[in-house]
Amino acid sequence: MSGTGTANADRDKLGFFARISLFMREVIAELRKVIWPTRKELITYTGVVIVFVLIMAGIIALLDYVFGRGVLALFGTE
Repeated sequence: MSGTGTANADRDKLGFFARISLFMREVIAELRKVIWPTRKELITYTGVVIVFVLIMAGIIALLDYVFGRGVLALFGTE
């Protein structure tokens, strides 16, 4: 725990470009840890998302139509 304060103090002493360079190295190190999906998984996930969005859009459109008709029937503007 005592080492954390020292690491932050050392980082604060770095120059602007050194901090950017350190940040980029850390980002690259984290990206190497990522488990990327295979092409088949990516296509499957994309298909699932598209189907889900289409179903939700259909439900919202149906509810919009039903409530719109209800409001028009209630207030008699049609």
